Amino acid sequence: NFSVREIGSEAVWSLSTAKPGNGVEQIRDSSVDTYWQSDGGQPHLINVQFARRAAVCEVAFYLDYNLDESYTPKRLSIRSGTTFHDLEEVRTAELNEPVGWCCVPLYRLPGDDPLDDEDPEEDEAEDEEEGDGGD
Repeated sequence: NFSVREIGSEAVWSLSTAKPGNGVEQIRDSSVDTYWQSDGGQPHLINVQFARRAAVCEVAFYLDYNLDESYTPKRLSIRSGTTFHDLEEVRTAELNEPVGWCCVPLYRLPGDDPLDDEDPEEDEAEDEEEGDGGD
């Protein structure tokens, strides 16, 4: 059993672009009435950097298609890495006119890990190699 807590306050936040008065402070102020508004071309990025390694099990966004319409994201890409230059996509989420909190889980359940998948062709090749020895 584990406990979950909000760790966003332990990070440094930055945005690819923002209109004045609609930036990081508005994302982090806990109000659903304030918001980030980008001011430039896509992709629109929110960067969250921790000073040390952090275990993040979920990312949550409050989105309201009824208010934002065409400005509401249709796709989210969550990336992780040790620097901005080695980020790898760990999860994506497709959104269809979302209203409310959109939570993107980042933890893995048993069977979610691609290393858990067995490739039948690999198993056959290993069996053949084992049978070839000692003749």
